[in-house]
Amino acid sequence: MHHPPRPRTTAAVTGVGALARAARAAFVVLLGALAALGVLAVLGAAAGPAAAADGDASWTVATASNDLGSGRQNYSYTLDPGARLTDGLVVANHGTTPLHLAVYTADGFTTEAGRLDLVRKDAKSTRVGAWAHADRPEVTVGPGRSAEVPFTLAVPDNTEPGDYMGGIVTSLTRPGQAEQRLGIRIRLRVGGELRPNLSVEDLRVGYAGTADPFGKGEATVTYTIRNTGNAILTARQAVSLSGPFGRLRADVRKIDDSPQLLPGDTWKVSVPVRDVAPALRTTGTVTLTPLLTDTSGSIAPLTTTETTTHAWAVPWTLLLLLLVVLCGVLVAIRWAFRRRRARPGPRVDAA
Repeated sequence: MHHPPRPRTTAAVTGVGALARAARAAFVVLLGALAALGVLAVLGAAAGPAAAADGDASWTVATASNDLGSGRQNYSYTLDPGARLTDGLVVANHGTTPLHLAVYTADGFTTEAGRLDLVRKDAKSTRVGAWAHADRPEVTVGPGRSAEVPFTLAVPDNTEPGDYMGGIVTSLTRPGQAEQRLGIRIRLRVGGELRPNLSVEDLRVGYAGTADPFGKGEATVTYTIRNTGNAILTARQAVSLSGPFGRLRADVRKIDDSPQLLPGDTWKVSVPVRDVAPALRTTGTVTLTPLLTDTSGSIAPLTTTETTTHAWAVPWTLLLLLLVVLCGVLVAIRWAFRRRRARPGPRVDAA
């Protein structure tokens, strides 16, 4: 934002009284500037094969080997609306007693810790968890044995293009104990136009000065990344602060990539920035590079976007020092003026 330069005022000052009036005017201007500044300043489920153990209960889950592949770490499909396929989950019992497990499908989501997880059985699924169905709701596996549970995934005809995440889960519940779950993710890409996009929301800059009048302070840049597209994305981030005309720039060297964000997901970020010059008006810039992972696991960086905001970085310590100095000058001028008035004038002798 461009601010027009303030007009300069020049005046010829003669005598101590005029100097005092000029100093008082400067003092009023400084107080007004300080007051103005004060107002303005004012997802997860484990990838297969995975293992779980609980006392004498120990089991693993893995993807079935079939025409869709073997040795897969998870399920990954690209299907058109209306398409349908059948796959399988292999459950192996490594315990010494028969194992009775519930089997169900569920939608995926990103946790606050940035991991991909699956909703619980009692939560309603509306996407992958609703489109995929296990052939049976439970399975019993003998000790040292394994069993395959087939499941079917049918994509509705009216499904929008894009990425969807869910999974198939095995669950063990015992009286008086928490539910123990073990599952494998299902990543689905529905054919059609892919529109990957990330946006930055609620970008703010908070500046904290230093006691050194001529030193640099620290700032904190906070913002929220939102996946506004229809593809699962990771965000590569860069943050910088700069003064007027792009000078006095401070960059953050390393920021970790965001976790994988599902369409519609958000991720809150807080980045400390050191050695920030108190340039009165500072500009914060967040640069995002979306990273798109295809079904084969290849990562492709997409077009970079920038979002900026403005904030005040006021050198309060320096302004306070200037105020003290100005007050001292005013006191000295006033003292000199009073001393001059108190000095007796020349005596005149009458004839």
